[in-house]
Amino acid sequence: MINKFLVAFLLSTTYSMAQNQLYWQQRAEYVMNIDMDVDKHQFKGTQKLTYYNNSPDTLNKVYYHLYFNAFQPGSMMDVRSRNISDPDKRVADRISKLTSDEIGYQKITSLKQDGEEVNITVQGTLLEVILKKPILPGQKTIFEMEFEAQIPVQIRRSGRNNKEGISYSMAQWYPKLAEYDYMGWHTNPYIGREFHGVWGDFDVKISIDSAYTIGGTGNLQNPKDIGHGYAKESKSNSEKLTWHFKAPNVHDFMWGADPDYTHTTAKVKNGPTLHFFYQETEENKAAWEKLPEYMVRAMDYVSENFGEYPYDQYTFIQGGDGGMEYPMATLVTGNRNFKSLLGVCVHEMIHNWYQGVLATNESLYEWMDEGFTSFAEDETLAYLLNENWEDSHLNSYRGYFTMAKSGNEEPLTTHADHYKTNRSYSLNAYYKGAVFLNQLSYIVGRKTFMRSMRRYYKEWKFKHPTPNDLMRIMEKESNMQLDWYVEHFMNTTNQIDYGIKSIIGKGDKTYVTLERNSDMMMPIDLHITYNDDSEEIIYVPLRIMRGTKEVENQSIQRQTLEAWPWTYPTYNLQLSRNVNDIKSIEIDNTQRMADIERSNNKVNISEITKPFSDPTQMK
Repeated sequence: MINKFLVAFLLSTTYSMAQNQLYWQQRAEYVMNIDMDVDKHQFKGTQKLTYYNNSPDTLNKVYYHLYFNAFQPGSMMDVRSRNISDPDKRVADRISKLTSDEIGYQKITSLKQDGEEVNITVQGTLLEVILKKPILPGQKTIFEMEFEAQIPVQIRRSGRNNKEGISYSMAQWYPKLAEYDYMGWHTNPYIGREFHGVWGDFDVKISIDSAYTIGGTGNLQNPKDIGHGYAKESKSNSEKLTWHFKAPNVHDFMWGADPDYTHTTAKVKNGPTLHFFYQETEENKAAWEKLPEYMVRAMDYVSENFGEYPYDQYTFIQGGDGGMEYPMATLVTGNRNFKSLLGVCVHEMIHNWYQGVLATNESLYEWMDEGFTSFAEDETLAYLLNENWEDSHLNSYRGYFTMAKSGNEEPLTTHADHYKTNRSYSLNAYYKGAVFLNQLSYIVGRKTFMRSMRRYYKEWKFKHPTPNDLMRIMEKESNMQLDWYVEHFMNTTNQIDYGIKSIIGKGDKTYVTLERNSDMMMPIDLHITYNDDSEEIIYVPLRIMRGTKEVENQSIQRQTLEAWPWTYPTYNLQLSRNVNDIKSIEIDNTQRMADIERSNNKVNISEITKPFSDPTQMK
């Protein structure tokens, strides 16, 4: 995490600006030509990569990811899967059993820098390149590569012939330049988790037997030439067609191919064209035909509430091993009922906001991708299915509570590859990440929160933001200080447990004592319901926040009390009503605060032994 007191990073893509600012961003422009051999499941490729060094550093080496090399017996992914206590069932020990014609590989046959051969070393899924000449700050260089690859049997995300019979799920399929930023090179070996990439443009030509249809990242440049749902009828496998895609300002490129794809489209008004590629069966036909109208509505909803989608197309492709996001496209398994298909497509589409466009480093902040996507997914599905959005995050809280109470919780700062269990990774990334946001809306107020999320997207799209960048915008919009929230909920496994310690009726007054029973501090919304069904909110901010949130519910009177110093374990307050006039008192009736012990949050006055007179007390 970047501490909030560090200087904020500002975007710069030129050397002159990089000299004066701490923020800078590398750029890569890919031109690739791929020749597929579908009989051998292999391909040959050329790659011209123009790399811009916008950093203040002189680079003497660069690195590429060779992801297909993970699908070989004895790879780090294989060994990790066979030794972790709860392996992903899709992987398990399957890699260790691959034969020579089933494994994946990427072999570099030639690599030149500005026309001169360079020295390379391959170690697992990483290629190290010793440069012929350093790349100085503000300079660019051109790498020209020739490579060969074999597509592995589909095990995790990418590969051939998945369980639903899709021929090719082409993710992490090309030599991909590693990212270099203010933290240095990001060269994590691939063990099946997250990705990070350099912003740039892709110009990709794929030659494949004419029976195949391709969908993927980017815009198809020659639809009239290749057909297959675009213009032409299929031809025999003896003839190849070349599919030409261009993708501007993305950090990755994915595609899928199959001879039996059905291709349909739907247009979002004043927005992108949505493409759908799937193998139509009697079982899935109705779901896939119903899907487009819902995804049009979903795209509209997310663009309005979280920020406008910036590209002119998005593609849903049946393939992969579940659901996996890539810029402008996703792979999803497609033999599902409609609600399941809708759920996975909404989730993966929203990834294009938090992984595709914002592109936070997933390895370091996987919860900012998966968790934020899950948060927006829950609210989008509630909208699409006419459900109550206020209840849409309950499953995320259940998942977080499960891990928090297990004794095995790890902090959100844990690197994605280094979680002790897959379960801990998943519950943190998806559930605690979503709770992080919804609880933040409790702290700053829903309207301020949603306004902040849109500003965060607008200001940080295409810039690889960090937690600090999000929180600084939240602070600016709320006029609060929020470093304490990140320090506790992200950096530690500290938990929240507030309770109502005592209620004492005395004359026409009621005295309430609140207590903090765990390590993490929070502001308190105390919801009072009276016997006449009127309501009141007693708001107790934290002194450390140096501010108060907006009045969220204008229909309920709110009284703001003196701020609670977090070192005080208890807080006393007075209600100007007799205790017998009160029906119930509850801490956070919206249940957005992730209080691990809710049983002490609410008191129904009728359940306390009467009469309520001094010194009647409930503990």
